[in-house]
Amino acid sequence: MRGLTLCTCVLLLLLSPPQGEAHPQCLDYKPPFQPLEPLLFCKEYAKFGCCDLERDQQISRRFHHIMDYFDHTGFTACGKYIRSILCQECSPYSAHLYDAEDANTPMRELPGLCGNYCNDYWLHCRYTLSLLTNNNNTYAIEEDRGKFCKYLELKDPEYCYPNVLSNDELNANLGDVKADPQGCIQLCLEEVANGLRNPVAMVHANDGTHRFFVAEQLGFVWTYLPNGSRIDRPFLNLTRAVLTSPWAGDERGFLCIALHPQFAKVKKVYVYYSVSVKRQEKIRISEFTVSESDMNMLDHSSERTLLEVDEPASNHNGGQLLFGLDGYLYIFIGDGGKAGDPFGKFGNSQNKCTLLGKALRIDVDNNDFGAPYSIPPDNPFVGEAESRPEIYAYGVRNMWRCSVDRGDALSGRGRGRMFCGDVGQNKYEEVDLIEKGGNYGWRAKEGFSCYDNKLCHNSSLDDILPIFAYPHKIGKSVTGGYIYRGCQMPNLNGLYIFGDFMSGRLMSLKENPETGKWSYKEICMGNDKTCSFPKLINSYYKYIISFGEDEAGELYFLATGAASATARAGVVYKIVDPSRRAPPGKCSFKPSPVNIKGKLIHFSPKEEFVINKKPSTTPAPKPKPPKPSTTSRPQTTTTTRRTPPAPTVRPRVHHTKPPSPTTARPTYWTTAPRTTAKTQTSRPTKRGRGKPRRKGDRRGRPRAGTVRIVSADLRKDRGRVEIFVRGEWGTVCDDLFNIQAAAVVCRQMGFPVAVRVAKRAEFGAGGLGVRIMLDDVECEGTERTLLHCKHAKLGKNNCSHDEDVGVVCGHYEHAVE
Repeated sequence: MRGLTLCTCVLLLLLSPPQGEAHPQCLDYKPPFQPLEPLLFCKEYAKFGCCDLERDQQISRRFHHIMDYFDHTGFTACGKYIRSILCQECSPYSAHLYDAEDANTPMRELPGLCGNYCNDYWLHCRYTLSLLTNNNNTYAIEEDRGKFCKYLELKDPEYCYPNVLSNDELNANLGDVKADPQGCIQLCLEEVANGLRNPVAMVHANDGTHRFFVAEQLGFVWTYLPNGSRIDRPFLNLTRAVLTSPWAGDERGFLCIALHPQFAKVKKVYVYYSVSVKRQEKIRISEFTVSESDMNMLDHSSERTLLEVDEPASNHNGGQLLFGLDGYLYIFIGDGGKAGDPFGKFGNSQNKCTLLGKALRIDVDNNDFGAPYSIPPDNPFVGEAESRPEIYAYGVRNMWRCSVDRGDALSGRGRGRMFCGDVGQNKYEEVDLIEKGGNYGWRAKEGFSCYDNKLCHNSSLDDILPIFAYPHKIGKSVTGGYIYRGCQMPNLNGLYIFGDFMSGRLMSLKENPETGKWSYKEICMGNDKTCSFPKLINSYYKYIISFGEDEAGELYFLATGAASATARAGVVYKIVDPSRRAPPGKCSFKPSPVNIKGKLIHFSPKEEFVINKKPSTTPAPKPKPPKPSTTSRPQTTTTTRRTPPAPTVRPRVHHTKPPSPTTARPTYWTTAPRTTAKTQTSRPTKRGRGKPRRKGDRRGRPRAGTVRIVSADLRKDRGRVEIFVRGEWGTVCDDLFNIQAAAVVCRQMGFPVAVRVAKRAEFGAGGLGVRIMLDDVECEGTERTLLHCKHAKLGKNNCSHDEDVGVVCGHYEHAVE
């Protein structure tokens, strides 16, 4: 008997549905957000959810339109059900409630309800179902509670409505950055570029085009457009001059690029690379100007050398150029190489007679005639004997990747701060805040500890300590990063994100504004559930070479799977927080046009998206739902006999067509007082679905509002739009049909972006027997189907098939056909 009980328990465990498999996600397949303005109707989602005020108002209007069918008694009895069901579109778990987590499967028409709630809804307000759907076929199931709740019920007891609201585990820290039990921040990535040879730097043009440039160690710099396409001709080709090799770990090569802060007007670019002059290895800082005939190419004949520094060894070349908010060019040079800075009595870094081991600051403006650069008058060592006037800070070992904080968008806090990662010797890596005249301690100190004991205890050292240092058990070569100040990921604002080249760790620091202390948290890749959004991945190549920002402030890092200047294993990744996004429209921008000469190489991601991953094991089968009850009386688990509810009174309501005998209306049902384009006072009595289509089940006829794209060449991304309404397919007229309407169609077809609208039957006209179903369609782009948009009465139009509309869909905003 015990064995039988054990087997039964195991069987029930295997048959029980998987729990906790959803994650916060909206119907547009993106994370939830905090609305810019408080919601007035679906107030429970005013702080975090999937609706902005505009969508909230649309839901409110739909609610009141539906409630026009009711008298006061009906409003009181059913208003709460109608409102709750409509507002689940705003729930942070709306994608799961609507079976919309996968863009390739059809959505439910209504959110998934819990069994008990569905029973209550059926008992009190079952006749309202047809008002909530876009078809009248639901009449047939209104009298059958089994079919009714089979159509509406979501079998996942944790995520169905209203259980999802009361689940403490699901709602704890909702919208905050996810972390694993060890406190590791869980983020995701988007692959932006690939096939690069040791990508060492990424910079943006800051000219409104939202172009960005990626430099390879070999000496190429490539131009990328906002849609991910790359121009086939390089922005710069210095491969003949750059000194590097295919050896793994060679630190020489093309190391950095910086565009003038007024690049839109002052079309100058500055580069940092290794050269060999008469067998002497040098660092060269040069200036180039943009070609007059091509905005995406530098004039290679315009090179002007600003500075050259002899390198005593092949390592510790530094390699950072950037412009501060003061408009001056900052140059970060390594200590000269070898180990322990063995040059001279105190090493190069503590010797202000040499430029090695320093942060320099020079003025490159107004240099077209005369000297290539001038010295800012407030440089800290101007006029000091035996000190180079270019020096801004000293005592650095080999600073690799620095950045300037844009500052908080609202308060401006942090604006102009300069962060650098300084690669350590044997024990510690460090992150520094650069200050004018600062001594960063090398070779006296490494991190917080002494390296050269004699220098370390010298009372005149007066060094600036790092804001953070970590031992070599965590990583052995820091790659400095950025303070995140972008718009799309509000949770990350103020977080300094950096990495380690050797260990491949991604890390973060967060400042306490009251104490000025920085706290450390490691960054991990989110699991498949966390990163289950379109285009996201959760793995990356180990060797983190550099970080970069785009023009909008979004954050990226550059990594490779083979640390060689000739291996095409480099990838650019965008950092994504899957827990919260900015409100729709807040971060939108329109790039300025780019005149392209040459060809575009369209981006093709190589990594498998998380949402496309197939499970490695066969999931446990789900239990079969109980056989639907054939009686309209609610089921009860008690032995006490319940008194059946009073019979429903059937009012005398005039219809243009007689209602089905199974669709008796309660006494509080009244005809709508007014008729609009969306109001249907006459409802067909077609037979509804016998079985509601479940997720992944494509059998049976489509749901109302389903669209398809028809093209002669059978392409899936473009063609004539046809919609399924009232049991048949028909076309859509192009009158008023805009890109927002196309976005609704493309999203239903599994494409995140609508590229353009095709009018005048560009993809062919509907044939004989095909009706024009929709005309005057006006969408805002957030609707679930075209039926949710404004449109003329179904089947009514003033156009012909010569005006059948089509769409072109894609995966990127600026996709080229």
